[in-house]
Amino acid sequence: MTYPYENLEDFTLPSMFKRSVSLYGERPALAKVNQEGMNYNELNAQIQKMISLLQENGIKKGDKIALLSENMPNWAVAYLSVTYFGGVIVPILPDFHKSDVHHIIHHSEAKAIFVSEKHLVTVEELENSGLSFVIKLDDLEIVEELTNHSYLDQLKQKISSSKEITLPQEDDMAALLYTSGTTGNSKGVMLSHKNLTTNALSTHSKITITTEDVFLSILPLAHTLECTVGLLVPILHGSSVYYIDKAPTPSVLLKALSSVRPTMMISVPLIIEKIYKNKILPKFTDSFVMRTLYKIPFVRKKLNEIAGKKLLETFGGRLRFFGIGGAGISPYVEKFLKEAKFPYIIGYGLTETAPLIAGTPIWAPIKLRSTGTAFPYVNIKIEDANPETGEGEIVIQSPSLMLGYYKDQKQTEEVIQDGWFKTGDLGYLDEDGYLFISGRSKNVIIGSGGENIFPEQIEATINQHEAVLDSLVMMQADRLIAKIHLDYELIDKMFNANSAPEAEVKEKINNLLEEMRQDVNSKVASYCRMVKFVEQIEPFVKTPTKKIKRFLYVD
Repeated sequence: MTYPYENLEDFTLPSMFKRSVSLYGERPALAKVNQEGMNYNELNAQIQKMISLLQENGIKKGDKIALLSENMPNWAVAYLSVTYFGGVIVPILPDFHKSDVHHIIHHSEAKAIFVSEKHLVTVEELENSGLSFVIKLDDLEIVEELTNHSYLDQLKQKISSSKEITLPQEDDMAALLYTSGTTGNSKGVMLSHKNLTTNALSTHSKITITTEDVFLSILPLAHTLECTVGLLVPILHGSSVYYIDKAPTPSVLLKALSSVRPTMMISVPLIIEKIYKNKILPKFTDSFVMRTLYKIPFVRKKLNEIAGKKLLETFGGRLRFFGIGGAGISPYVEKFLKEAKFPYIIGYGLTETAPLIAGTPIWAPIKLRSTGTAFPYVNIKIEDANPETGEGEIVIQSPSLMLGYYKDQKQTEEVIQDGWFKTGDLGYLDEDGYLFISGRSKNVIIGSGGENIFPEQIEATINQHEAVLDSLVMMQADRLIAKIHLDYELIDKMFNANSAPEAEVKEKINNLLEEMRQDVNSKVASYCRMVKFVEQIEPFVKTPTKKIKRFLYVD
């Protein structure tokens, strides 16, 4: 296995990081927006200091160290220092409920934890944690009142007083990530050094990244997509990364984009879909004349191209890569991005594959609704394919395939067979090797005539309506229905809800839902037609990547 990178001793995180420090030492590395950051030499100094602190307090190779925090430069310090000498980092998504956090700390048998001030209370409420000490990530100092001194003394006595750093091997576990999937079954995914580094190295096949590139990080670093593509990849290339110090609300994001003027970003579909539905589409539909013109293909393409230029200006004017992953994007939004000549790439991957599996090279033709071609050394095949459609389960081989599920050999053996990983996703490959995702195998609904109904595809059609925020298609009493969560700010304006009687507004909403149902049914196959649209007043509960937790709503 070869990659076009010099001075890389092996496929481990410390080897990758040492190479970057030697090549890019004085280059800017990590910073918060509008704050002074650190260069690669300074980042390395912080990491070496942290390694000493961990070792002095009894942490050794193979020990698990949890990490619970919003994004900040010190998140990378914690991640890289633990993995540098063979420790195992356990990143925890900050959106997790505190009971999930407590479960992860117990299940992983973490010896210590890095935690930000914002999430410190979650750790304080943890009983019988097994943690020997807590490090506040904001200042990288040990929290004395949360230190188990007697346990720490016992740990120190068991290890050598030597501070010699034992570097990890390629196949050693580097990270243990707990998923919170749409099925409700959270699993501990064990990723090795080789899994993570080969995945980061493989991105050269899709886009050229240089020391001049500037990343703006908006997804949680504890998510594999952001950690690999938004942290390890820029470090590999000597690029710089900026973090938003607050929740990325529209106003906060706009200010950050103006300040950083990023060249590269990673996003989940929801962010760009909201921008299109709330900022761009209304300008094309706010009058009868514009609505009519927007329906004419060549006019629509021209209008979308003009809108694309303005959108690029909003993103700071330098953006040349906008990676989208974590969930499927609405086809109509992707159509806009392509016609707008926006520099986007749709990627496909899973936590279990560290995560990248497929993506379209930035210089290659984009095929709408495709997640592109396989990354280097990744093999994709379709198992049990339908002879008519070519659709079947996507199974893959990859150097980035996980070691397995932590403490769950049975489930590991169910998904990894003869070196091939069963993704649980359904799709097909075209004649050019482009991968198309149909949906999750567990979500497929079998129609009365035995047809495979992919709810995600119907939901994408429903979600095109300006008044829809989310939808969920399901079978209920052998009938296909959809639950609809509406944009109630828009509904208030449409129906003058603040002054109209409640019963009147309710009737108008029901009429709107019925109009939507008839419109959607006219756009889908006969076996996908729904008998009812039901209002979902409360927002759907979602995973950190903004996918609806279907198991909460579907039997």
